[in-house]
Amino acid sequence: MPTARLLDVSRLVSRAGRGAFTGIDRVEFAYLRHLLSLPDPLWGLARHAGGFALLDREGLAALARRLAGHEPWGNPDWRARLRLRQPTARQRAESDLRRLARGRCGPGGLTAMLAARLPRGLAYLNTGHANLSPEVMAQVRAHPGARVAVLLHDTIPLDHPEFCRPGTSDAFAAKLAAAARSADLAIFTTAAAAAAARPHLARSGRVPPVVVAHLGVETVQPDPAAIPPAVDPARPLFLALGTIEPRKNHALLFDLWARLLARPPAGPVPQLVVAGARGWAGRALLARLDALVAQPGAAVVEAQGLPDAAVAALMDRASALLFPSLAEGFGLPPVEAAARGCPVLCGTLPVIREVLGDYPIYADPRDSYLWDGNVRALAAAGSRPRPRPAPSWDAHFNAVLSVT
Repeated sequence: MPTARLLDVSRLVSRAGRGAFTGIDRVEFAYLRHLLSLPDPLWGLARHAGGFALLDREGLAALARRLAGHEPWGNPDWRARLRLRQPTARQRAESDLRRLARGRCGPGGLTAMLAARLPRGLAYLNTGHANLSPEVMAQVRAHPGARVAVLLHDTIPLDHPEFCRPGTSDAFAAKLAAAARSADLAIFTTAAAAAAARPHLARSGRVPPVVVAHLGVETVQPDPAAIPPAVDPARPLFLALGTIEPRKNHALLFDLWARLLARPPAGPVPQLVVAGARGWAGRALLARLDALVAQPGAAVVEAQGLPDAAVAALMDRASALLFPSLAEGFGLPPVEAAARGCPVLCGTLPVIREVLGDYPIYADPRDSYLWDGNVRALAAAGSRPRPRPAPSWDAHFNAVLSVT
């Protein structure tokens, strides 16, 4: 009998109406789409304001259509309208969750709900770190024959607390401890991330069995018409892709473009397109971005919420993707760029070397002068490398689902 799988989609539901998917969102959505493509029994679990909702395959398919923008969210129901401080998009998502649910329960009723609806021996998959708590894990594990698999993207909050919001490290440590004690399988997207996590898991009392599976990259048809109008086709273009936050190290790029404006190259000053949502970067960094965007000549263009087709078109035109990140668990943007034959200039991170080998140009992400020289050279270069074959989602799921 095929394994019945229970996919936690709580993070995806919580992201409704919050703009383009982050990297972790993309992973959870890839799991949702892939599992929907399989004939195996499939259920979904989502936390909502009053507890949990259980979705069957039909409900998950409807949720996927809404998340992909192929179907509109419904109107808020009366329960949602009582939550006056909740954004309208979240009200609509939670209302649809109740409409689509085959079962609902309060915070302590999960075991009973699963017992009433799901067969023995289910495999619970948590890929977004939502619901990683001792209470939820205990209720899932109480289901007869249940197995738990958790995708741990990285341990950055513990390895680099300086790159996280206050309180994030403690909250993440609690989630990791719950995974260490309850998971039958820990999934990592790179061997480097797994190696970094092992000491933390050991300190929590247990290192679960581990599988390493690189994330997949999908081919996207570029749409040049979707490129922001502020991008000048007559100038060299560089792309910085990712949420604006301290560990992504946008400060180095802002230093570099200030230097390019003060000491222009022989040709036109290249344009930097900063594509990504504004995270918790801090007022000072965002003020620097605003100042650069306001400079005459638009040497820096900010582009939030770009569709994948626009990002693909920018990569096809860019002199390079710039990725000076200081810490990553995988690093999707460089892998996506390499798959399109876009040059990559990035920091010396083990995870990037593991996945991309010698494809990128590596430079110390704290050496702005080294980056300056590389950017000037790339802007003057006319050639592009051959695309590098990217990891596939099929390979990822073959590795993971064969052991869950």
